[in-house]
Amino acid sequence: MTEQSNAQLLKIEDLTVEFHLDDLVVHAVDGVDLEINEGEIVAVVGESGSGKTVTAMSILRLLREPPARVKAATLAFRGQDLQALSPRQLRAIRGGPVGMIFQDPMTALNPVLSIGDQIAETVLLHQAKRDKKAARARAVELLQLVGVPDAAHRAKQYPHEFSGGMRQRAMIAMAIANDPDLIIADEPTTALDVTIQAQVLQLLQKAQRETGAATILITHDLGIVAEMADRVVVMYAGRVVETATVHELFEQPRHPYTLGLLASLPRMDTETDRLDPIPGNPPNMAAPPAGCPFHPRCSLAQGICKTDRPPLLQIGGGRASACHFHEELAS
Repeated sequence: MTEQSNAQLLKIEDLTVEFHLDDLVVHAVDGVDLEINEGEIVAVVGESGSGKTVTAMSILRLLREPPARVKAATLAFRGQDLQALSPRQLRAIRGGPVGMIFQDPMTALNPVLSIGDQIAETVLLHQAKRDKKAARARAVELLQLVGVPDAAHRAKQYPHEFSGGMRQRAMIAMAIANDPDLIIADEPTTALDVTIQAQVLQLLQKAQRETGAATILITHDLGIVAEMADRVVVMYAGRVVETATVHELFEQPRHPYTLGLLASLPRMDTETDRLDPIPGNPPNMAAPPAGCPFHPRCSLAQGICKTDRPPLLQIGGGRASACHFHEELAS
């Protein structure tokens, strides 16, 4: 957990993302609100297809438009309207005050440039006072910081010469190269084995401490959430369905979807013969169901759930839930 400031860093209001594909419209993100304060770690969780990555990519306007259509009432970083920025102004933010760690570093890294040159390029783009020699020295320093052995030699190697874990370390080095205010980490451990996952998570925590950056951690792994996050945003079918501190979420979930996610998680403090997966599948976002999008899979669903979409309501103490029966869940 991290020491936090109350100063707001990122503010998103009513973010909507649609993908227009021939005659098909996919409603990937539907009215998301999100606030990130300085220094905090916010986990965004949910099943695949819930809109986590699309929301994150929208922050830096990394979605190709078209086919994507991105709209937001507010999309601001340190009070600056990201929707009004030119491509050049956006490039000054990407990799500078906002660092991004992608899910698959092999596709994110340039295969024809050495690792050191790619990190040095990031440094040169945002630190005009450094020359190429100083930027390359900084690249080696960053690789050492993220635990790459023999960093001076490895900096001359190419992405295909790095293992998956080492490529992810290089991605983290690039993300923190310019002391960002915000790090967006999109499923940073998904493609790694368990041992390397633990090392990368420790490295992310170290990077966050070194830079003091706020972090948006996108994941479907609630074990990672419990270990790293201060606050949790739960997404389902392109919407935020619950927000809470990490302790509140694990102790008393206030949405049936969150309850289902927790029930499917192995726990050391509870004896159980079997895990309870959530029945069914996430909805087709080209034809989302009426009412609450979770109602076809929800054991608590009643008539109102099939007809009326519940708003995301503030329920006290900074918590929010988009469920008609959140009070019943509390009891």
